[in-house]
Amino acid sequence: MKLYLKGERCYTDKCSYERRSYAPGQHGRLRPKLSDYGIRLREKQKLKRMYGLSEKQFKRYFKEADRQKGVTGTNFLILLERRLDNTVYRLGFAQSRAQARQLVRHGHILVNGEKVDIPSYLLRPGDVVAVREKSRQLAVINEALEAVPRRGIPPWLELRKEAYEGVFKYYPSREEMNIPVQEQLIVEFYSK
Repeated sequence: MKLYLKGERCYTDKCSYERRSYAPGQHGRLRPKLSDYGIRLREKQKLKRMYGLSEKQFKRYFKEADRQKGVTGTNFLILLERRLDNTVYRLGFAQSRAQARQLVRHGHILVNGEKVDIPSYLLRPGDVVAVREKSRQLAVINEALEAVPRRGIPPWLELRKEAYEGVFKYYPSREEMNIPVQEQLIVEFYSK
């Protein structure tokens, strides 16, 4: 499945998934039928790789979502969307989540005027995410901002392009998150 891991390249014809949507090798086109466990595992791995998390981090977020009131699957996706590196990517300051994570780790991002260099920092409604003054001339950030109209910005975020900042307005609902994942399968995987 196309996970958009390579940033801008995934939106063009050069995307490797568009060229060849089957596994490499002589037997790549022959896919065995997956078991129920395999289906759930693949869904979990897909989401884990989309957000670039380790198994330990992923499981910790799931346990946190399970403790909260409401639907566990939706809470889980909301926790992942609240991450600072994901928000930097969604606002268009980076072309991929991996690049957004690096921008955060290198201290290019401010949250409410304070430097935050922890990619897993969870944002709350009203938090302002901005690019540091010294980092605004970086080619990487400016190229990513030029691609924003093609990618779009989710409704729970507001981008102020001229000021190099964005606002996390509210927690998204499941209908607003267009993530190609069946979170119920992940809940079933962890509750075995």
